[in-house]
Amino acid sequence: MEQKNDFLGKEPVGKLLLRLSLPAIAAQIVNLLYNMVDRIYIGHMPEVGDLALTGVGVCMSVIMIVSAFAAFVGSGAAPRASMAMGRGDHEEAEKILGNSFCVQLLISAALTIALLLFNRPLLLAFGASENTIGYATDYMNIYAIGTVFVQLTLGMNMFITAQGFATTGMLSVLIGAVCNIILDPIFIYGMDMGVKGAALATILSQAMSTLWVLRFLTGKKTTLRIRRKNMRLEGRILKPIFTLGLSAFIMQASESIILVCFNSSLLKYGGDVAVGAMTILSSIMQFSNLPAQGLAQGAQPITSYNYGAGNADRVRKTFKILLCCTLGYTMVVWTLVMAFPQMFAKIFVPQPELIDFTSWALRIYCAGMGIFGAQVACQMTFTSIGNAKASIMVAVMRKFILLVPLIYILPHLVSNPTMGVYLAEPVADVLAVAFTLVLFSRQFGKAMRELESGKKSQPEQI
Repeated sequence: MEQKNDFLGKEPVGKLLLRLSLPAIAAQIVNLLYNMVDRIYIGHMPEVGDLALTGVGVCMSVIMIVSAFAAFVGSGAAPRASMAMGRGDHEEAEKILGNSFCVQLLISAALTIALLLFNRPLLLAFGASENTIGYATDYMNIYAIGTVFVQLTLGMNMFITAQGFATTGMLSVLIGAVCNIILDPIFIYGMDMGVKGAALATILSQAMSTLWVLRFLTGKKTTLRIRRKNMRLEGRILKPIFTLGLSAFIMQASESIILVCFNSSLLKYGGDVAVGAMTILSSIMQFSNLPAQGLAQGAQPITSYNYGAGNADRVRKTFKILLCCTLGYTMVVWTLVMAFPQMFAKIFVPQPELIDFTSWALRIYCAGMGIFGAQVACQMTFTSIGNAKASIMVAVMRKFILLVPLIYILPHLVSNPTMGVYLAEPVADVLAVAFTLVLFSRQFGKAMRELESGKKSQPEQI
């Protein structure tokens, strides 16, 4: 019997990538709007907008960790499910989905308890000052209650896109984002709830997205369905999921650690203004990279399905097209950021001092953005073919071996220490991309030769 998603192995790769990537790009952009809309509204609050924005910016470090746990399960499980479908093993794919759903619920419960009990000391450790801790805790106390919605929306939605239902995956986050855009001004200004209103709007919006995702994955249109019988946890299923998902977890969780390092160094050298600027810089960097991530997500089911089916030519072609698209996009965005930094800064804050400071810092911080498309393409392809070791190596190299030390070393090597902190990002990006390209040229070629000879590697264990 022909599978619903057999088109992943038959349609022209370029056309298929466009079809799957456009909704994935939209979903990525819309997903970031949850936090960006909050920051824009909060930054424009009368009198206290700059301090409130800085406080909520510190919360982003914690939110990144919450999202990282969703990626830990979803990014490890969705490619495995795609590969199982490529082999024609539908039962195994549904077991992967059921186990992942159960694990997401368990992780959500643990995270909610931890955030409610330890949010204040955690936020202080992550860069909040006495001036901003009140805003940070107000936001986080409410956000913590909605952790389960964040986990299920982000984690389970990956299974929708992994089956090739990219438009449905886009709608999952679009529903929540539209709700957030509507509810934010009502709660923040209309009901005078400030940052508490922003957090409440976010979790209610995520709840709407969760209902949509679960309704689809338990309905008739999906290829893979959540079934109670598949929720019994099995070690043989979970171990390869966690192994592959570890790289995505490191990439996202390390963003939180990196932001803590940036905030602590910037608070030391530049004060609250420099930390506030970092909130804007990280938002712009995330927003700018999301279309590239969307392209990569669109390529994932194509690569994984054809790798599972043993079709090396389609895997190679998918990577080549993905690389050209992501690299071309990041070069265009880099040009815009370098040419019009003030335009990007004004989106978030009206204060002239913060706009001027952010515009100066943005050119430094984003200097290496142009070549980052290559990193995105290689990283996702490693994950899509199940090469967990290489994917983890790439993640660890960029974040921990390069970026963290540079944040503390470069301020001592340049005349302006604050500039040295911001400079760590582009220096790490250039070195990381060079390392990734060398590693990828060796590992990907080896994987394709093994695929063509019928000796495809089994999922790696670490």
